[in-house]
Amino acid sequence: MPKMIVSIDGVVIKEVQLTKERTTLGRRPYNDVVIDNLAVSGEHAALQMSGNGVMLEDLNSTNGTYVNGKAVKKQALQNGDTIEVGKYKIKFVNEIEAPGFDKTMLFKPGEVPAALAEGAGLNGALRVLSGTASGREVPLTKAVTTVGKPGVAVASISRRAHGYVVAHVEGSGIPMLNGAPIGSEPVALKSGDMIELAGTKMQFIQS
Repeated sequence: MPKMIVSIDGVVIKEVQLTKERTTLGRRPYNDVVIDNLAVSGEHAALQMSGNGVMLEDLNSTNGTYVNGKAVKKQALQNGDTIEVGKYKIKFVNEIEAPGFDKTMLFKPGEVPAALAEGAGLNGALRVLSGTASGREVPLTKAVTTVGKPGVAVASISRRAHGYVVAHVEGSGIPMLNGAPIGSEPVALKSGDMIELAGTKMQFIQS
């Protein structure tokens, strides 16, 4: 099944399986893939499935849609193509199953792949220590949780097999970890770490 891997500055923020005949991408919340960035148009682009192929179409976006660095209006996508929308890079993956190879295992919602079983016992949370949400705990149950204010400072906390990592995703404000700036390279988190983002203080807790 074809999928798109959405990243910014080398940090993966979401993976989207293309299950529908037409998948839309843009800033407005009703799109199938929502990219909350001012460089992205409300309705930016669409992906149309036909047979084994996927066609990318730019929906007259303001800043254009690029495939492998070239502006496109309509183009059939190949496995490994990189779509660029604003600052976001979207890697298109469409692995046609070769005869004789094991089919990719599919997991039903709620099932944990063996590769993630190590991480399944991890229970991480963010405790908000300042601001209006002070005292609230945000459980880190998803593969990637993004926190912050879009356009100001956004960080992602990713769940890995051996623990959690944090990275700066977007915004001019630099998130701080225990008083040191966090870059776009993921940094491992340990229980008790203090994160400061867009003026909000949070504590990472892992049980």
